[in-house]
Amino acid sequence: MDTLNLELRKTKEEIDRLVRNWRALLDVMPEMVVLIREDCVIEYMNPSAINVFGDLCRQECRKNFCNADDRCKLYCPITLSASGKRKSGLEETRIGDVDVEYSYVPFQGYLGDRLVMIVMRDITERKHHERELSSFHNNIEEILQQKIGELKESEKTQQNLFREINVLKRKLQNKDQADEMIGTSRKMRELREMIDQVAGSDATILITGESGTGKELVANLIRKCSARADKAFLKVNCNSINDNLLESDLFGYEKGAFTGAGGRKKGKFEIVDGGTIFLDEIGDISPKMQSSLLRVLQNGEVIRVGGNSPINVDVRVIAATNVELAKAVQDGVFRLDLYYRLNIINIIIPALRERKEDIVDLATFFVKRYREAFKKDVDFLPDSIISRLLMHDWPGNVRELENVIQRAVLMCKNSVITENELIFDTKASSPSTNDYLTQVCHQFGKKSLKDIIADFEKEIIGNCLQKNEGNVQVAANELKVGKTGLYDKMKRFGLSGKIIKS
Repeated sequence: MDTLNLELRKTKEEIDRLVRNWRALLDVMPEMVVLIREDCVIEYMNPSAINVFGDLCRQECRKNFCNADDRCKLYCPITLSASGKRKSGLEETRIGDVDVEYSYVPFQGYLGDRLVMIVMRDITERKHHERELSSFHNNIEEILQQKIGELKESEKTQQNLFREINVLKRKLQNKDQADEMIGTSRKMRELREMIDQVAGSDATILITGESGTGKELVANLIRKCSARADKAFLKVNCNSINDNLLESDLFGYEKGAFTGAGGRKKGKFEIVDGGTIFLDEIGDISPKMQSSLLRVLQNGEVIRVGGNSPINVDVRVIAATNVELAKAVQDGVFRLDLYYRLNIINIIIPALRERKEDIVDLATFFVKRYREAFKKDVDFLPDSIISRLLMHDWPGNVRELENVIQRAVLMCKNSVITENELIFDTKASSPSTNDYLTQVCHQFGKKSLKDIIADFEKEIIGNCLQKNEGNVQVAANELKVGKTGLYDKMKRFGLSGKIIKS
């Protein structure tokens, strides 16, 4: 008997140990664990379950986990116990305000009672996101259905919609390309709009403007925004090639056409067939070349040097010059008929002195470019430097500004460009009186007399201040005006004496 009691005590201790371990394991599980007895009474809840539902032990399952129609949201424990099978997969339900994902397994307790263990995971947040997504998709679907219905009502509406989409795509594409042009002045906005209007056509374009204004950049943008953007693109500087070589380079030659012509060779117009060719410095070509170029523009054909048969080509021509072609026609050095063929669309690039509000943006752009190129730590343009840049006349235009900034960044000894590094080309930046008067005369018809006089007055005051190192009193004495009056004019013109003191 003693042996039997000993064995029973050991068995009970082992059972108690297993029960403690088992409960300890359930207590630390992050999932919610609920044990339900055969009579639908909750036997046990681990801390995770109590944290969500509260302590419901010794209460009936149906009071907490059932619908209004008294149907248990979880499987009936009695049915589960009778089946003796584990639930395969996961079920989802909503208990109160909590969405749960659960599985269950029936088992027999250590006292022989039949229990069901239900393991649940809180998926409330996930279900909330799913409902939001479902609502979003439903709304999108409703909108799409509505739009489709509108399109079906009218074929014309559908075609207009597609046309508008294509126009918007093209405008966005052109805007991305036009962003390569630095400047937000009115003249630059007008230039961008002009490029956007003409780029899509195949019309010949003549780009005019002073040297250094960026004619090649405009030609690149026109080509990138055109329907020929993915076709060949060649650039030819007509001023840098001998006239005879230019003709054979553009139109090709036949074998034996001249000494050294050992075989037939295609010219650039044939090579770029279907694409675009940019003829820079077109105002410098000879009368013979003018005649050959006129044939291409009129008939779309070229004749190789030494050949007789015309060859048809489909090439869009973009030409550029800093020569006044109208005056060249009057002087008899440029053909009138070729001028009309080239001047179908004339894009005039403004000089930098006509859009000085863009100087700061351009200078900043060039500082960033050459800071990276020269591995320099230049990140600041002081007001004194900006004022000097704004006061300069920039006869070399954007190219001169780029050169000045490039040299300044290269010579800069610290992170700030100083007066010592800002060096202007005095020969280029000091036009004679006649040159200046010519520039003033060019404004006739473009600006009012009041604006021309204001520009002239600003130039005089700026030069006087620069000469006297920003001393306003001395400048006022030299100009024979009151100091207060001079300050008023300086304020109106955006000038300051401090910024140019050394």
